[in-house]
Amino acid sequence: MPFPPPPPMPSGVRRRSLFVSAASAAVLVGCSTGPDAAGSGDGPSVSTRARTRAARDSRGLVERYDAVIAAHPALAERLRPLREETAAHAEAFGDGAPAPSRSPRASASPAVPADGKDALAALAAAERTLADRRAGALPAVEAELARLLASVAAAGAAHAYLLTEGGK
Repeated sequence: MPFPPPPPMPSGVRRRSLFVSAASAAVLVGCSTGPDAAGSGDGPSVSTRARTRAARDSRGLVERYDAVIAAHPALAERLRPLREETAAHAEAFGDGAPAPSRSPRASASPAVPADGKDALAALAAAERTLADRRAGALPAVEAELARLLASVAAAGAAHAYLLTEGGK
């Protein structure tokens, strides 16, 4: 008697994938020696620029969370902890200074899909994109910043998981 075929695998990010991603990020951090910690003297170092960008990106993500919460108040309880953690990431990257002046285009609230599920999917996509960008920056920055970027990238991957799979 033949065995039945195995059940189909669910699509999307699985818990094991998250842990493998976090472990990979930790390994990359261990390999980082900070090749441009001092910079070339002609401006901010790669690490300084990466830290500034990371703070700006985290602020932008907080704005996206705020826009989704404003558009979909029923999601507020679910999103508020992730939003607060993202705000803490901005602070960790040195976001204590006032935000630079913005152009009129940049000051507009991010567009939010009308459907709550689509809004969560858009937030998850933003978290994934940002986590990937931060992981990609690891080899070019000093070790301390690489550890912080890796940690925040892993948190972003976890946020993406919680936004998509966590509510199922």
